[in-house]
Amino acid sequence: MTADEAKREAALKALELVQPGMTLGLGTGSTAAHFVRGLGLRLKAGLRIAGAVATSEATADLARASGVPLLEPGPETRFDLAVDGADEIDPALNLIKGGGGALLREKIVAAAAARFIVIADAGKRTPRLGRFPLPVEVTPFAWPLTAAKVAEALRAAGCARDVLSLRYKDGAPFITDGGNHILDCQAALIPEPSALAALLDATPGVVEHGLFIGLAHEAIVV
Repeated sequence: MTADEAKREAALKALELVQPGMTLGLGTGSTAAHFVRGLGLRLKAGLRIAGAVATSEATADLARASGVPLLEPGPETRFDLAVDGADEIDPALNLIKGGGGALLREKIVAAAAARFIVIADAGKRTPRLGRFPLPVEVTPFAWPLTAAKVAEALRAAGCARDVLSLRYKDGAPFITDGGNHILDCQAALIPEPSALAALLDATPGVVEHGLFIGLAHEAIVV
């Protein structure tokens, strides 16, 4: 089984959890895209849901093309189920996410979900987080100053490395849907994800980071 086939299989298993009338959170990335397409097929077969919220413009476009009804979240919005992929998953269900650049919206939706399910291929499992570069979303203003503080946070948290790079796309700095930059942090090993998350949360200029701690309820890994 290829990695893409495994992603699709995990997405199909997650689709079994969708019940009529649910409000759903739709993740971003290649694995989540399989879930969105599969959801569209189930809707065409007669399933009815209250609606869904997409975590990126790319996912919103795919949802519309697949016939998934989208909602504009309000103050009372709560997701019965949110489904998304991950870049790394440790044994405690701590995650690194944000390889697709949608970590801010993904974390907002995950935190508002009654049940947040991660779907992934087996290659995303790891005994310790850090092999995958940790995305940190930062404001464009004075981002080099923020980058220096992020590097300090990596060192203070005991990470094996503290090498940062500004993410680029098509020869220009990558811009998130929220209008921010992303720093990809080569930590190599994050010994205490919760400690690093707290340090990054306290860093001015950091909008959000890709450490998802205590948010996932279950991981479907194929």
